[in-house]
Amino acid sequence: MPEVTFDLLGLLVMAAVFAGFVDSIAGGGGLITLPALVLAGAPPVTAIATNKVQGVFGAVSAAVAYARRGLVDPRRQVLPAAIAFVASIGGALCVSLLPTDTLRLGLPILLIAVAVFFALKPGIDDMDRAERMRPFVFNITAVPAIAAYDGLLGPGAGAFYMLAFVMLSGRGVLKATAHTKLLNAASNAGGLCAFALIASPWWVTGLCMGAGQILGAQLGARLAAGRGARIIKPLLVVVTTAMALRMMWDWF
Repeated sequence: MPEVTFDLLGLLVMAAVFAGFVDSIAGGGGLITLPALVLAGAPPVTAIATNKVQGVFGAVSAAVAYARRGLVDPRRQVLPAAIAFVASIGGALCVSLLPTDTLRLGLPILLIAVAVFFALKPGIDDMDRAERMRPFVFNITAVPAIAAYDGLLGPGAGAFYMLAFVMLSGRGVLKATAHTKLLNAASNAGGLCAFALIASPWWVTGLCMGAGQILGAQLGARLAAGRGARIIKPLLVVVTTAMALRMMWDWF
């Protein structure tokens, strides 16, 4: 049986569909599902753990959708995904050791900087460019750094992956989005493994929301694959700005 009433479960699944749609294009689906879980009565730590349960399904679904369209080769992402998984567990286990409250203070600034970058920098489109960092170096530096952050805090990890692929790997916006999803799924799964030890996720609710995530991710990936940077860039700007504003609202 689900941990919430069936009417609440229906609303949570609807939220997951919308979150999967947004997340498959620009990331930031947790901005929708995490508050929804808290409003449904989940304690904060349980909400975070449950959010990672359902988030894995959306990210994997989007990764499969992009792979089917030839935008990413999953076989070449096995190693970075494994690195992201382990680094995310490490980040989650460091929650009590690092000054997370201090780190949260700088997050809105970083997120707004990402939004401004994608909104104003000319020449960011779906065309691939020369890579500034070799894949091996990218996999052992940028990937674990962002994955560890995902396990430690989480908000904006998809946007940071996206920025890294555009700036360091030379990917166009659409391919950068496609390459982000499997890594996001891996770091979500790693964070879930760590949080499952200290929290009790709502497994049934999370799995039901995961089904909604799959549907939303398929719809979003189809739209993104058809329209590319024309839809990804503005939605990324809106989502990252919304995350920054939400964090500042929580402070005040």
